[in-house]
Amino acid sequence: MSAAHEDEELSRLAGLHGVATSYSPAPDRTVAVPASAVVAALAALGVDAGTPDAVRCALADRERELREQLLPPTVVQWGTAEGPPDALTALPPGTRLRIETEQGETWDRADGLPAGVHRVSAAAPDGRGGHAHVIVAPDRLPTPATRSYGLLVQLYSLLSRRSWGMGDLGDLAELAGWAGRTAGAGFVQVNPLHAAVPGAPTDPSPYRPSSRRYPDPVHLRIEEIPEFAYVEDHARVQALLERADRLRADVLDKGALIDRDAVWELKREALELVCQVPLGPGRRAAYDAFRAEQGQALEDHATWYALAEIHGPDWRGWPAGLRDPRSAETARARAALAGRVEFHARLTWLTDGQLRAAQRIAREAGMPVGIVHDLAVGVHPQGADAWAQQDHFAAGMSVGAPPDAFNARGQDWGLPPWRPDRLAASGHAPYRHLLRALLRYTGALRIDHVMGLFRLWWVPQGSPPTEGTYVRYDADAMLALLALEASRAGAVVIGEDLGTVEPGVRENLQRRGVLGTSVLWFERDWAGDGRPLPPDRWRADCLATATTHDLPPTAARLTGEHVELRDRLGLLTRPAAEERAEATADAAEWLALLGSLGLLDSIAVGPPGSDEEAEIRAVHRFLLRTPARLIGVWLPDAIGDRRPQNLPGTWHEYPNWRLPLADREGRPVPLEQLTASPRVRALLEVLRETGPSAEGVCPGES
Repeated sequence: MSAAHEDEELSRLAGLHGVATSYSPAPDRTVAVPASAVVAALAALGVDAGTPDAVRCALADRERELREQLLPPTVVQWGTAEGPPDALTALPPGTRLRIETEQGETWDRADGLPAGVHRVSAAAPDGRGGHAHVIVAPDRLPTPATRSYGLLVQLYSLLSRRSWGMGDLGDLAELAGWAGRTAGAGFVQVNPLHAAVPGAPTDPSPYRPSSRRYPDPVHLRIEEIPEFAYVEDHARVQALLERADRLRADVLDKGALIDRDAVWELKREALELVCQVPLGPGRRAAYDAFRAEQGQALEDHATWYALAEIHGPDWRGWPAGLRDPRSAETARARAALAGRVEFHARLTWLTDGQLRAAQRIAREAGMPVGIVHDLAVGVHPQGADAWAQQDHFAAGMSVGAPPDAFNARGQDWGLPPWRPDRLAASGHAPYRHLLRALLRYTGALRIDHVMGLFRLWWVPQGSPPTEGTYVRYDADAMLALLALEASRAGAVVIGEDLGTVEPGVRENLQRRGVLGTSVLWFERDWAGDGRPLPPDRWRADCLATATTHDLPPTAARLTGEHVELRDRLGLLTRPAAEERAEATADAAEWLALLGSLGLLDSIAVGPPGSDEEAEIRAVHRFLLRTPARLIGVWLPDAIGDRRPQNLPGTWHEYPNWRLPLADREGRPVPLEQLTASPRVRALLEVLRETGPSAEGVCPGES
């Protein structure tokens, strides 16, 4: 058999399992992926493609499986059509159905199903049987009822004079209450608050969490836990408060970096005391109800943290029996560590309560959206989710990105991907439960790398990210579940869709009501002359911002300081003079457009950075000229901070995820000073004065 025929068979087998053999980084360019990446991805899906004979056998098996399949694993019905989904109407005549609805009812027909995720069993006259999950979802997700602007901030960086060395949920509630009532803001967007992998040091990135389903108790405002007031050891409480004062002063007064590990050590000691205080009857009933509602998932989460205290945070190195969450050894360990399991479950409940309180305060302050939470694209391979859900993760694979214009070497994010086949077989249960958990306490959810609902770049362990391949997911099912859960919660969804996006994805997301993300510096007429895109040509269904946590603040863009920073750290890929000239020209081009639109406070347009505050106000006036439904203000922009919160491509070279909010001189600015700042108020007044839109209506409404 020829090599070409063998390649064709591997390609057919890969296609039947959703594994790509090529991709297109640009419309006019197709890149073949290495056969080794295809074979490795298939192996991670349980398919042997290591030899030509193995490929032929696997191909025959898969084709036979699809021929004999009575039902696909997941069936989607959009809207509330009276007739049954197409996949069920295509069943052989005489097929008997049994449908167990999410609401607990049993149906023998598929028409008129209520919204939800239902389990269907089918028995055909020819003896074939099949099972599937039927997702009945609204046609579209909720969209903002009114146009509004909001603040974007990394919560850890938002210290007040009450926080214990890093921003907490009390600070978030205070910011939301102030911004809603006095500044007319409609939302506050924060970084992922997912539970971290414990360690010394802890990975500071909020985008590599231990668990995405449960929040991290490091964000708790200790004094707002009711039981804290009843701790009897007053001397220890006083000592804890004095240590908190020192941690806070180190950051706000001495300019130290945020030390998450020190903050957690201090809060953990306080929480050990708090959890010794018996809960009152009402609080006990609420806690018991939370544990019952969360069920096995919370037990697994708390058990992992209890085991990590003894065996370390990497479950892959634990004693063999404990690596399986369902083993007899793990059951015995859970019973022996019942007190520690209880401790970690209680902390999860406390954090959930403060998260929901922050959203309630935001809405009471008049915010139409409230708190916007961030969903990371994946989890740490050592963490709680990877342990508890290991059957759903692809072994030996990591999520990343192929080479592109921004990174010629590609990216490996070190996050294990979900297996699309296992997701489908479970009715996408881990994803569905994740969404439901996060939407408990949010007015909107931002999904990092939303393109991952369609496909993810899988990198085989030990290979460079250039030698990966795309693996497809059931995007229709993923979007249907997103629409279902967001509609139930009344929440908006924002997809981070920056960078290279395959054709049709943005259109599909827009059709379902998922807002996109548009960043000023990237909005150019790429199909034409490449010049800055005028405001009336921006899309309406998006969150429009000047920058993000991974990009330079606006002041650094205007002055070129972002180039100087990258030059100092040896990150430039071209001569510094060339980079500086391009950055200056880029800023000047945008300022010229702002000036031509009359947005620069009537000042003469000089070199970029001539009047930084006026220029930043002009940038946001420009954003308000676009039809974007949501306008985001990066909070560091409001006070002139030049430092990015995260500088991609660095680790030890730059203090990623550890910087407090600071002014243009780098002096930390506490929340109390920030809300009283004339500079902050002047910027927010621009957004407030301009109103919901120039025409007084929400663009894009139908």
